[in-house]
Amino acid sequence: MSRVPLRRAFADLPPYVPGARVPVGAAAYKLSSNENPYPPLPSVVAAVADAAVDVNRYPDMFATELTEAIAASLLVAPEQVVTGCGSVAVLGHVLQAVCESGDEVVMPWRSFEAYPIAITLAGAVGVPVPVGADGRLDLPALAAAVTPRTRVILVCTPNNPTGPAVHADELAELLASVPKDVLVVLDEAYVEFVRDPEAADGLAALAEHANVVLLRTFSKAYGLAGLRVGYAVARPRLATGIRMASTPFGVSHVAQLAALASLRAERELMTRVDKLVVERTRLLDGLRAQGWTVPDSQANFVWLALGDQSSAFAERSARAGVLVRPFAGDGVRISVGEPEATDLLLEVAADSSPR
Repeated sequence: MSRVPLRRAFADLPPYVPGARVPVGAAAYKLSSNENPYPPLPSVVAAVADAAVDVNRYPDMFATELTEAIAASLLVAPEQVVTGCGSVAVLGHVLQAVCESGDEVVMPWRSFEAYPIAITLAGAVGVPVPVGADGRLDLPALAAAVTPRTRVILVCTPNNPTGPAVHADELAELLASVPKDVLVVLDEAYVEFVRDPEAADGLAALAEHANVVLLRTFSKAYGLAGLRVGYAVARPRLATGIRMASTPFGVSHVAQLAALASLRAERELMTRVDKLVVERTRLLDGLRAQGWTVPDSQANFVWLALGDQSSAFAERSARAGVLVRPFAGDGVRISVGEPEATDLLLEVAADSSPR
């Protein structure tokens, strides 16, 4: 029987595996999706309610007010900002804007699970470069992987799922060594959680290098994961291309108003981020005191390189009432959540301690 064929690339396309969800009627802490555990601020909930009465209308296609607010907060021009349905969708638009079929995209691995999917859907070829045993990106190796076919280098900082942030000197060396027609995408989804004084400054890199694009999101620090708002920041010519590749009306009216309300409440939201950073430190210290080797996370999660024991650890955690994210054969990513969740996770980890 004949049937419509799918693209050949789909045969090897890895599925995106979301973090485990709490079963209906069950009680558990969800530390599997890097979500902000705090509920939306009342001012944000009010903005969502106000926006709900207009859902019969299309949203502002260019998210004009939100784009201007983001630009003002970052001290860049509005024409440099392109919004989209989460930073994952924006990454797809970036790749579609610059990659021809068969072009190469150099990426760290293990890194963000969506990278191979977005690269394949753009018709490009992913070139994975191993992340170091310490969870850090190997930027010299990323640079060494560049060939005449390379169009993009992905730099996830802090790296998801391992946690460390790229340092300023590392990024400077990378940008000095790669061709100027190779786009360097700095995926800064967790930038608000960074406290490492040596961490790279993405905005400064963007100002100095025309081949840099930043990806950021409202999903993590701002707690809008369920509304899907992300954005790219680039030089105006590149931003125009990314905008041309974007899905029309990709950011809903509700999401736009919620993001605007979040920017207005940024000081209050960053106080919550500070609390999560404190909790991250407590989780890191607790795991290390038990004998675990844990990379220096600058995000809202920590990484245990458990290899073949990853799935078993996740199953034990789930039975104890805390959901974590296993990456089979590699490790387990544990999001920073409520203090009670940290307590419970440390109890589970103590039973499996390498000591």
